[in-house]
Amino acid sequence: DDKGYLVISKAKADGFKVWDEIVEAGDTGKPIEGVITERIKGGFYVNLKGVIAFLPGSQVDLKPVKNQDKLVGQTFFFKVLKYNKHKNNVIVSRRTLLEEERDALKKTTLTHIVEGASVQGTVKNITDYGAFIDLGGVDGLVHLSDLSWGKVTHPSHVLKVGDAVTVKVLKYNEEDGKISLGIKQTTEDPWLGIGQKFSAGTRVKGRVVNLTDYGAFVEIAPGIEGLVHISEMSWTKIKHPSQKFKVNDAVEVAVLDVDAANKRISLSTKHSDGNPWQEIEKRYPKGTRI
Repeated sequence: DDKGYLVISKAKADGFKVWDEIVEAGDTGKPIEGVITERIKGGFYVNLKGVIAFLPGSQVDLKPVKNQDKLVGQTFFFKVLKYNKHKNNVIVSRRTLLEEERDALKKTTLTHIVEGASVQGTVKNITDYGAFIDLGGVDGLVHLSDLSWGKVTHPSHVLKVGDAVTVKVLKYNEEDGKISLGIKQTTEDPWLGIGQKFSAGTRVKGRVVNLTDYGAFVEIAPGIEGLVHISEMSWTKIKHPSQKFKVNDAVEVAVLDVDAANKRISLSTKHSDGNPWQEIEKRYPKGTRI
């Protein structure tokens, strides 16, 4: 100025400082914090403490974001892909940073993935044949048959996306990276010692879980289902099990036979009611008018 003092703009000084951080981030890979300020064609603008950078749409996340407008106003860490200080041009990526974090997490997770180990995970996706579990940067599959000791017709009946679960590693193929998991294997097989729990003649309460043309399947304990054959439903003749029961009905059944080796239990509802023919001669002697 006219007095010989050097006037320095604080805004310019701050700008120089931000660019120093951007250059360092671009050269070293160090993450830099920024705020997504605007959605534009092909991506977003990101405010890096006063310097506006471009975030390509493909670099926002590991997977496509359904509602991109919700990202505006949010603060994240980014990686600087390219920069040109003279042209005031910066390109950043969030996906690259997430990929590095995922790979680091995957490396740590794989050290715990050994057959027979029990690990924690989160339900990531559900299909008709099973559920995919995120173990921490690594996904494993729980097949439909390994969800429960009881009968499950669809994984969504016992799990939903986001559920925290404990799973057992059944098989790990290092070559193709496939991991087979089980949920039912984290608990004891309920069929062990089943003959002692439900001996022939035992009467128990249960719930109808499925109907077929030939009978009704009744769950008498968690993971334990037995069959009430249509011939064992009533002392009178019925054409279809739906005439007698519907799914979720609470019923009392009598155990007829237990085949632990083949995991089969034969049940009866007519025996739990008592045989009306046993005392028929006493109840209706010859000559009785009814």
